[in-house]
Amino acid sequence: MTTLLKRVKTLPAGFVWGGATAAYQVEGATQIAGKGKTMWDDYLKKQGRFAPDPASDFYHLYPEDIELAKLYGLNAIRLSIAWTRIFPRGAGKPNQAGVAYYHRLFKCCLANGLTPYVSLHHFDSPQALFETGDWLNRNNIDKFVAYADFCFKEFSEVKNWFTINELISLAFSQYIQGNFPPNHRFDVTGAIQAQHNELLAHARVVNLFKSKGYSGRIGLIHVLQPIYPYPDNAANRHAAALEDAFMNRFLLDGTFKGAYTAETMALINEILTANHAKLTIEPGDMEILKQAATQNDYFGLNYYQPTFVAAYQGESTNVFNGTGEKGTSAFKFKGVAMHVKNPTVPTTDWDWNIYPKGLYDVLKRVTTEYPNSHTIYITENGLGQKEQTAGVGQLLSDDKRIDFIDQHVAALLKARTEGVNVQGYFVWSLQDQFSWANGYNKRYGLFYVDFATQAREIKKSALWFKALGATLKPNA
Repeated sequence: MTTLLKRVKTLPAGFVWGGATAAYQVEGATQIAGKGKTMWDDYLKKQGRFAPDPASDFYHLYPEDIELAKLYGLNAIRLSIAWTRIFPRGAGKPNQAGVAYYHRLFKCCLANGLTPYVSLHHFDSPQALFETGDWLNRNNIDKFVAYADFCFKEFSEVKNWFTINELISLAFSQYIQGNFPPNHRFDVTGAIQAQHNELLAHARVVNLFKSKGYSGRIGLIHVLQPIYPYPDNAANRHAAALEDAFMNRFLLDGTFKGAYTAETMALINEILTANHAKLTIEPGDMEILKQAATQNDYFGLNYYQPTFVAAYQGESTNVFNGTGEKGTSAFKFKGVAMHVKNPTVPTTDWDWNIYPKGLYDVLKRVTTEYPNSHTIYITENGLGQKEQTAGVGQLLSDDKRIDFIDQHVAALLKARTEGVNVQGYFVWSLQDQFSWANGYNKRYGLFYVDFATQAREIKKSALWFKALGATLKPNA
């Protein structure tokens, strides 16, 4: 099996070697056992392109997927709790069927030697709260804190928590790109306010976790996209700084500094002015962020791709590639930047840049600029492809995925040898899943899912993952 290994031959002792999932993308079972609606249910039904049922039917088939994870060398799994399985309308009386389900799930993980790393929110706000403004309504922050408190108390078997997954992806997709409900496009006020309010929700939950003395660790997950000027000139460097402030720096400052630095706010204010937008920070907000900034136990870093940009002053426009028709995406952000292609960098069918050095760059940056990030885990990284079954019992060959993961693990291990405290890697994804804006033709899994029959088939990448996992030794 070791003949599968390429650049990376061994993993460090004690390294976390996991697979990632998200409740709404894998569970299916959206209308059973008292589960309430999320912001996606009615939206997807009205859209009529694809449905979240049965997804990977993880709600029923989790024992099989967890057994596969164990058999193929994983020692950890990223999961999320579906808020509406616990509180169908976001608040009120807990749904005991949902509570019991997650106890069963976590017990199964632990019994199979997989440490669960659990997110409280992964793009699936309750519909009842979405209708009142989602993260733009500060009253919903109170409900999120109460939900988190319930989970910490109830699921004491979980020792590794994340509050919110990819704050920028949610804000950007809802209010800038317009491919998540409520489908606003270039609503810059909504996007920046959602970022701030999500940070506030995260900080309040961290402060609560620590003040109540809950056992375990807590952090959050940011997806980081290094922004590179292309070609490299003064105007494009400023455009890169603007986009970086909006996509990365504002959230990193708020998380790990507990303050938006003057340099960051100068860039953000330039964007707000260009788009006649505003950010409201209420009295006491920054004190809450400051208190939490030193209390994050670890940092979940998702990395897929960088962005190459050039200066742009025209009107904002966007074409989203949700089908995998290569070369169809376009993005221009007024007063910020336009996305351009670097011809030396390969891309996927969804126009995502394949650039492992970007992972090394962001790891070095976070460690240098944000020492409060402490321990880092790569909580998502992977390659989406169009794939067809090789037939029952036949190995599906996905060498491009192996090469992608291998190069990115090599990049993180290089950063680690240079002092970056990165302690784990979770591939996105454990099994093929439902993808929010792409449906079912974009496959990331180590295990192929026939969505019609729910049969699982093995991909070659699972064998590679197992071979590398076999090199792991426990901490001395």
